[in-house]
Amino acid sequence: MYVWNQFISPFFKAGIDISQESVLSPILFTFYIASIFHIFKKISKILLSPIQTSILLFANNGLFISQEKSYEKSNTNLFCSYNIISFLFNQFSLVIEHDKSEVFHFSRSMSNPYISSLDL
Repeated sequence: MYVWNQFISPFFKAGIDISQESVLSPILFTFYIASIFHIFKKISKILLSPIQTSILLFANNGLFISQEKSYEKSNTNLFCSYNIISFLFNQFSLVIEHDKSEVFHFSRSMSNPYISSLDL
């Protein structure tokens, strides 16, 4: 079944598997994930201090991007974004493999070469 604005289709049996290599895979993935991003955007705007994080998400990989002048603010943005997305994925019965998740810091600042780690 699918819903588009006010239109609701009848139920259809889907007795086939669509592998990740299928041409339909990225299209179906996008339809499924779009609602999660929509909810994330609304949640991030509701917070007292809106989260300034961009997220690129692929079927196997995700990238959280936060561009801030301070590592503390960047870490806060990344931490909050990751936890909200993890919660939403859980609500949609999707799984994020935390051990495959990484955070990278890039900075032109030479003042602090030792950066504390971010425990997601």
